[in-house]
Amino acid sequence: MTQIKEAGTLTGGNTADKMAVMPVPHLLLNMAFPMMLSMLGQALYNVVDTFYVSRIPDTAELSGAGEMAINALTLAFPVQMLIMALGVGTGVGVNALVSRLLGMNRRREAEQAAGNALFVSLLYFLAMFLFGLFGTEAFIESQTDNPTIAAFGISYVRILTLFSLGTMGYMCLEKVTIATGRTRITMLTQIAGALTNILLDPVLIYGWLGFPALGVRGAAIATVIGQFVSLIWIGTYYLGRKKILTIRLSDFRPSGHILHELYRIGVPAIAMQILVPLMSYATNLILGGISEAAVTAYGIYYKLQNFIFMPGYGLNNASIPIISYNYGAGRTDRIRQTIRWALIDVSVIMLIGVVLLEGWTEPIVSLFAVTEETEALCVTALRIIVWGFFFAGANIILQGVCQALGSGGFSLLISLVRLIAVPLPAALFLAHLPEARTAVWSAIPAGEVCACVLAVILVTILLKRKAVKS
Repeated sequence: MTQIKEAGTLTGGNTADKMAVMPVPHLLLNMAFPMMLSMLGQALYNVVDTFYVSRIPDTAELSGAGEMAINALTLAFPVQMLIMALGVGTGVGVNALVSRLLGMNRRREAEQAAGNALFVSLLYFLAMFLFGLFGTEAFIESQTDNPTIAAFGISYVRILTLFSLGTMGYMCLEKVTIATGRTRITMLTQIAGALTNILLDPVLIYGWLGFPALGVRGAAIATVIGQFVSLIWIGTYYLGRKKILTIRLSDFRPSGHILHELYRIGVPAIAMQILVPLMSYATNLILGGISEAAVTAYGIYYKLQNFIFMPGYGLNNASIPIISYNYGAGRTDRIRQTIRWALIDVSVIMLIGVVLLEGWTEPIVSLFAVTEETEALCVTALRIIVWGFFFAGANIILQGVCQALGSGGFSLLISLVRLIAVPLPAALFLAHLPEARTAVWSAIPAGEVCACVLAVILVTILLKRKAVKS
């Protein structure tokens, strides 16, 4: 197959030199390390919220407030993931497109692509705003009959959706910035938002420093303020004198050609990301048939898992622009090297995660103030699920390879197997066994194993189709 035509270098010098000639192992870590820290900052939002709300004090009228608050956040989690899905899915499309255009020395088109992505992000915010007004109660009440948990969940979701502009905006600009190779900026953006959330959580949840004690609502308010801080922080790099890219108001005007290219990758990426909230919502329903404690344990497990997976997603985010840039520049040797080193690096990350969560399971889970039943279920879940982490890490990288090479459909297929087709039927079956409280957790690693086998096959086919030779 004919190779894509060699492109010129990006105007702007150092970034082009780095993407084109820096040794791949060094380049990958150079770009990935700030993004790993950035993604860890993102994971902190949910972990910190869960930690603090678990310690909401009981009152004379309400016992077990902290555990019910965690349960409510677990029920709200699919909406958080939906917001992330829309932002990240669009971001994946604009990341790959902007990287490819810059690799082909077409900077003005890259700026137009960024403007179109921001326009679409604004439309997504309006959709979530309407959901917050009219869909919140039905969504939460479909998952629980407990009126206290429902009230907590409704207030949390409504605040997140009505003020989701910060999330949509900063996630889009973050992916555009990654496409230019300036990953330290994205790291600082995430850290600024995460620190804001961490500092405001106890103040607003417990009523420190003279503020009213807002409980779960305080956690939501702290989260959205942190997201707006991230948006403002990264926005200054596009409004200041030395702009990363010059995005004009005219670039917000929808372009059929740009939107087609953006969503050729972006639509499968959005669909893929939406599978996460769908899986989470369905799992909440399945586990709710076992016990409320199982739902709460799942919420804690998932947030601890994300703390391990987020550095893997940082590697994914670093590898996508490197692969896209070098594909646009016709450097197939560097594409192979990027895939190889990304798989090695993510395996190391997952090994660290397995050692931590398998070796110190009880102390880690005990950080959250929950009942003995919930703690025991969470420990059981972690000890079973962690052995699927190695397959999950490979899936994360190989899905990024598919996206970077323009095959969002392959990436979506991997996600379908990983998140829906295998784990949900398996969990539904296992939940009806006598030993369901232990057996049901095996469904998650089963999905990762099956998806990994499929991912290796699909990426091999894709590399041959794109004539990416060793």
